[in-house]
Amino acid sequence: MTGFVDHTGGEISWRERPGAGPVLVALHGIGSEASSFDALAGHLPRWRMIAWNAPGYAWSTPLRAHWPLAEDYAAALAGLVERLGLDHFHLLGHSLGTLIAASYAVFRPGHVLSLTLAACAQGGGAAPEGDLPPAQAARLTELQRDGAAAFAAARAPRLIHEPEANPALVDAVAASMAKVRLPGYGQAVRMLASGDLAADCARLTVLTAVIVGEGDIVTPPDQSARAHAAIPATMRRGFTQVQGAGHAIHLQAPQALAAMLLAQDQSTSSPLQQK
Repeated sequence: MTGFVDHTGGEISWRERPGAGPVLVALHGIGSEASSFDALAGHLPRWRMIAWNAPGYAWSTPLRAHWPLAEDYAAALAGLVERLGLDHFHLLGHSLGTLIAASYAVFRPGHVLSLTLAACAQGGGAAPEGDLPPAQAARLTELQRDGAAAFAAARAPRLIHEPEANPALVDAVAASMAKVRLPGYGQAVRMLASGDLAADCARLTVLTAVIVGEGDIVTPPDQSARAHAAIPATMRRGFTQVQGAGHAIHLQAPQALAAMLLAQDQSTSSPLQQK
């Protein structure tokens, strides 16, 4: 998609599409990258879109900690926000990005007009520096054993609802996933293992909505429902399950995700409200 520019200097790289409307900061999942949000941009034509590459992804520098926590990633995001001079913005997290987005919104709510959590990754609640849960340990074993390309080819179909009918979407997921590398991916796996999304959701003081694909088999809808239920009632906005969409909802149902973001913008008092 045209209009995007990759910014590769500094510790955190990002991909940006200029716009005169509301500002969206988007955080990708564990097997993805900034460009995965390109499809969403077509449904938000006026918005300024900023999608980061998480620490250790694409051109971004890995974090220093062997086993970072969600708040370590949130601190890295805060550095990018400061670098860009962003005052207020809408924040979107997908999958692993929901853990980071919620942590950022808890500790720096003054910047966040609204929070949208897509395909929520609950986190495993494991003790840092302990043993990885089997599912997370398997990720690292498979990546190291098979290499990134084979790892991506095996896992990508699970992110798309009815993958056999959507080969182009599967290929797009695989292309992004094949770029993951160590140590960044390992750090993200360990953060996921020790994360606790519901705990952060319970502390939110910004308007928060949740969306998930009905066909999501990676983070099934009940995980997103639990995150939504944990949000304080005064901050809790819509919970949407999208038919015909899997885990990569930003690729398979970008129009539904855009509709939620537009509703979020309309419910805030932002001076950049969508007209």
